[in-house]
Parts: sequence; C-alpha cells; structure tokens
Amino acid sequence: MAARSTLHTLLFALVCMFAGIAGAATRQPVHVLFVGNSLTYVGNLPAVLEALAADNGKPLQADMLVKGGATLTQWLESGTVQRALQARHYDYVVLQERGNDFACGFGPQVCKASRHALHALAKIVHDRGARPVLMGTYQVSDAASKALVAAESKAARAEDMAYLAVSPRLNMGRERAPYDDWFAKAGHPGHDLVLVEAVLLYQQLYGAPPQAKALAVRAPMFVPGSKFATPSPVSEPLWPDIALAGGYDYSRDEMTLAIQLAGDR
Repeated sequence: MAARSTLHTLLFALVCMFAGIAGAATRQPVHVLFVGNSLTYVGNLPAVLEALAADNGKPLQADMLVKGGATLTQWLESGTVQRALQARHYDYVVLQERGNDFACGFGPQVCKASRHALHALAKIVHDRGARPVLMGTYQVSDAASKALVAAESKAARAEDMAYLAVSPRLNMGRERAPYDDWFAKAGHPGHDLVLVEAVLLYQQLYGAPPQAKALAVRAPMFVPGSKFATPSPVSEPLWPDIALAGGYDYSRDEMTLAIQLAGDR
C-alpha cells in the first residue's frame, strides 16, 4: 500500500508539473504600444516595463512610436498610429503628450489640439480592441504640478481612459530621496523617474505592484537627442546612437521607493 501511495503521489506531482509547463507555454504575452516623444524614450520606458514584467513572471512585449518633441497631434495627423495598429495587435496603447501641452503651456490653440488628438486617438485605439492609457508628464513647482494633473486627468476622464499621474509622485520622490536619479539632461526623466512610470504601468496592467527586489534592464538606454528611423510600423533606433549604455541596474531600495510612490494617491 505504501508503494502504491508513493506512486500515486509521484504521478500527481508529474501531472501538476507538466500542467504548469503547458500553462506557461500557452500564456500569451501582453502587447503594449507606446506613442510619445523624448519623455517616453529617454531611459527606455518600454524596455524597463518589459524587464519589470519578465522579472515578475509576466510575459510582455513593448513597441514604441517616438520622436523628439513629437505631439499627439503630429502622431494623429501622420497616420502612423493607425498603421501600427493595423499591422500588429496591441492590448494597450500608452499615449504621452509633450510636457505641459494639456495645461495650455504653449497657448490655448495647442491645448485645444491636444484634446482633439487624444479624443481621436482614443477612439482609434478602442476601435482596434485595445485599451488606451494616458501617461502623465510633470512639473516641479507645486502650483504648476497641480494644474497639470488637473488638466491631464480631465482630458483622460473625457475619453474614458486610464490616467497615470506622474508629476506628484516625482515631487514626492524628490522630497524623500533628493539625490536619486530623477532627471536626465534638460529636464528629461532620469532612471528613477522612469522606474516609477514603469511601476505605475505594471500596476495598471496587472492590478498589483511588482516585487520589491533589484531589477536588471538589458536594453539600450536612450538619451536626449537619440534618433529613430521612420516607423515601419514602429520606431527603431538609428545606429550608431549617442551615449548609449547596454542597460541599467536598479537596486532593491530604488524599487521599494518606486513601489511606494506608485501606491501613493
């Protein structure tokens, strides 16, 4: 009887093991398209999100449509987003406007154009069966930050889309850890800000925070001034690029702080 019980236990364990392997093999990755500008590609937010998901057992593949200084209006008028969505399936499309456009930082006409572009792009994304997400931008002064978040959140609510408020989390992070890498050249996102954005996206996609542990990202770290070829259907860097590193290593402390900031409201 003991031998038979042991055999049954072994067979059950083998069935569970193979079921687990089959489940992992058939698990489909989440596909994410980023549409933005240097706020999106500096520090390679798509690659950081990919690495974060993989490190937590979540298969994810990310592409991007990016160009320095590009606005959502330009992406809409070029038809590039439409072509990318026709060529490939995406579950989520992360839209990021040029900094302060929704808050009318470049005048009322630009503000109006941003709202129109977000409305049109959200419809395009929804029509292709994907979910749009608005990734916020940031301002360092308290008044400007609050005005920006109010404008961005209002624009996202009007389109029934998720909004990730970056500005208040950045400023809380600067208070808690003033010497962390929050900014790159010319106010672009530093590595720690990119990590906060990646954690916000991870929580939006999976409904829970990632594990608080060190993270190694093995991908080009794009810098301000990086150049990308004409999308076909998505953006690819032109080589050789400038000042690229082979990746970036986040410590457990950096991850812990990013998770804390992403959890704050």
